[in-house]
Amino acid sequence: MSTASYLKKHTEALVKDVGIETACEITGKSKATIGRYYSENDEHDDRFMPIDVVAALESASRFPHVTSALADLRGITLSYDGEKRNSATKGVNQDVVALAQRFGMLMAEYNQAIGDGKITVNEAKRLLRETLAIQQVILEMKLNLEEEAG
Repeated sequence: MSTASYLKKHTEALVKDVGIETACEITGKSKATIGRYYSENDEHDDRFMPIDVVAALESASRFPHVTSALADLRGITLSYDGEKRNSATKGVNQDVVALAQRFGMLMAEYNQAIGDGKITVNEAKRLLRETLAIQQVILEMKLNLEEEAG
């Protein structure tokens, strides 16, 4: 997968996380313009979401999809700042339970996806969503462990 395609996939995930109508409200852009940012049609190959638009949407999203993709491309691991979390900590024990549940959901998605011997694009997207959810749980767990360690 090319860098451009990778970024467009994560841009699409960001927009879908926030919702297309909400994305339009936040950015002041039309659905067509937002759609062009993640379109893989040849005519939109060189069109990417401006960084201020990414920042605005990521502030409303559950996960920083594009920022995470950029970090992945550089081999960087992101870590949430505990001071900037929106919700109270749950603790390591609850994180372990959430991780086990998410992993179970990932395995269920994988089992369903591979049932016919091939993984379709939609199945891959569902698997990606589950892996991103696991990543979020692991980051929360890391923060809780750091807090407990002092």
